Amino acid sequence: ANIKSGGKKKVSKAEQLRLQKEEEERRLKEEEEARLQAQQEEAARLEKERIEQEQMEKLEAKDQERRESELAELHSLEQKFLSAQQWKTDYRAHAKWKHYLSCDGSPDPTVLQEINTFMSLWREDQNEDIQLVMEKGEQVLNLIEKLQFLLWDTPPNEITEKETVQYQESILELQNLLHQKYNGATEHLLKTPNMYEDSDTGNMQAVIKDKNVTFCIWANLKKKVRFKNHMFCDTQHGFDLPKSLAMSSVAVRILHTHYDHVSPLWLQCLSVPKLEVLDSKELTQHSKDNVEEPEEEEKKAREEPNTPAEEEMCSDGRKSAISVKENSNSIADINEVEEEIEKKSETLDIPSQVQDPLMQEEMNEKEEAITDENIVDLQQFVPVGGVYHIDVLQLPPQVKQIKDWSMVELRDVGLEAYPYPPEEAEDATHPPIQITLRLSDNVMYFEDPVIARWDPAGQQWRTDGISNITYETQEKNITFEMGAFYTIALLQDAHLNMPYQAWELQPTGTDEALLIVTTVFATIQIQIKGNQCMLSSVVVEEKDVLSHVTGKWISPVDLRAVLKKAGVNIFPGEYSHKYVSVNKKAPLAEVRAYQQMALAASAFAFARSKWNLEAGQEQVVFKVSEHLKADSVKDWSLYMFNGQKAQKLKITETSKAFSEELEEDSEFHSTLYHMLKDFASKEAIDKVETASFLFIDVVYQLLLATRVLTYS
Repeated sequence: ANIKSGGKKKVSKAEQLRLQKEEEERRLKEEEEARLQAQQEEAARLEKERIEQEQMEKLEAKDQERRESELAELHSLEQKFLSAQQWKTDYRAHAKWKHYLSCDGSPDPTVLQEINTFMSLWREDQNEDIQLVMEKGEQVLNLIEKLQFLLWDTPPNEITEKETVQYQESILELQNLLHQKYNGATEHLLKTPNMYEDSDTGNMQAVIKDKNVTFCIWANLKKKVRFKNHMFCDTQHGFDLPKSLAMSSVAVRILHTHYDHVSPLWLQCLSVPKLEVLDSKELTQHSKDNVEEPEEEEKKAREEPNTPAEEEMCSDGRKSAISVKENSNSIADINEVEEEIEKKSETLDIPSQVQDPLMQEEMNEKEEAITDENIVDLQQFVPVGGVYHIDVLQLPPQVKQIKDWSMVELRDVGLEAYPYPPEEAEDATHPPIQITLRLSDNVMYFEDPVIARWDPAGQQWRTDGISNITYETQEKNITFEMGAFYTIALLQDAHLNMPYQAWELQPTGTDEALLIVTTVFATIQIQIKGNQCMLSSVVVEEKDVLSHVTGKWISPVDLRAVLKKAGVNIFPGEYSHKYVSVNKKAPLAEVRAYQQMALAASAFAFARSKWNLEAGQEQVVFKVSEHLKADSVKDWSLYMFNGQKAQKLKITETSKAFSEELEEDSEFHSTLYHMLKDFASKEAIDKVETASFLFIDVVYQLLLATRVLTYS
């Protein structure tokens, strides 16, 4: 038995060797097969790449061949932008002439002599009746608005540096005069307070308001401690005074101006980047004429974004700084745009203002960061809902009735502030004043507002000196304490609605379209028709809000002002990229895309694509669909564009990954317009060719103002 088993073992060893050998042979064979297969695959891949490369080269060559004719066709379409510019220039001249002919007694605010005469006549007018002052105030606000509009809307080649400074000075003088008149009217009211005596407390209380201002005035006639707090019923603004003030001859005024004449002028006037298209030939010309030192200009622009040209004290201690911004057509900018263009192509039309806001971003980054955290950064936070001037005033001598005579002691001091905290006791602590403000319904506060006080010495909004803030969202009121009497503003982060979550632009009729911008907090719908646009709705948490500004046809510049004033900012400014994590795009690609989208907006719908984020800086990606009937279903395709090459992509919005692969049977084109033309119906292209130049211009202005390709 032993011998048997030993034999068996030997056999199995031989068997093992045989099996091993077979295994080895099989492995080698498989490896050989795999190697051959890899070789074949590699060869096939190279062949496929070669064919693709050849195909690409063919397409590139084809694109190159027709590039000139396509650019010429686009150029003739782009003449519409120049027609719009000409139309606006003529319209401005016509408006000036119309005003001249109307002789309605209102001054032309651009004519220094007329505006100065108007102001000196009002200064001399002794009538301080509050209703009259408010009526005249409305006229003054209209004059200020006209000047601001001109500063916003006039292209740099139509306004001189001298005119810019003159308009800014006139704005400040009108603002100061208006505030002096409000003070005069307040004093006049306080001399005869018994007209407004409150039967419960014997003190005077009055609320007088119109659409621009609200005066809440309380006079402490009885000096009783138990009446140290007061709520103005009509407005729900109120205060609680320290005991010492409740025993003194004082009046409290809460003057709410629904506008902001306190912040520096650059914030009031120049927050709107100019938009216009300049012909590339004009651009080159302009640059050749001024071959001064671009470096100098550039340095200047970088060092002082706002040069206070002149400072004067205003009646209520507001120091007015007139900021003269570098003319946005500075040579440095133009050279910069030019270089950019020469790098990329010869026959481009690019707006001279691309640099503002696009190229300017690189140029004048504000060097000095604000180090004191109590100072509000006005590029990040903006006053919303106007300004509250909260004052404690000395009661002027009261009118005494003696038989049929009314007697009052006349003092030539004007309205006097009552010193609080009193100056003499430096070390003693003085109890704060508690204030409650009911927020305006005409304004959206999406987050708790920041409360700041105006610091006239430093010419800035500050957050110190204000404490114990409680904000009640449902009741829309805010209560806080302050150590002295201040001018107060409620500020909101200018960028809370950025980046946008989605956007869409769709035609709704001949020369009509709808732009929808969806943000974290709101959905904003803007209708476009001819040369105007209309805020059709702002929806917050499924409720329509801001009904006081919806449904009115206005210009894009006005629309921007209206929405910003209401706290719904969807218009990035010069520095917004510092506060929003943006998807930076090359100015060339972004601006050209807006121009060509505007040209095609009469027949095509455009919308956000998530792939825009992944396409890199040099190119933009968006959805497009031909859209001729308002109720038709959109059949979206994806297009990619870098300013001089457009292509239709194979991927869809729901693809797994981004790829630049071309749609089957599609080609490259030098323009987005010709790319769309390949897949469009004749009807759509006819519509594009006959679209009105004013409509195209408004669409372009709105796209450039919202910058949807960067800020979403």
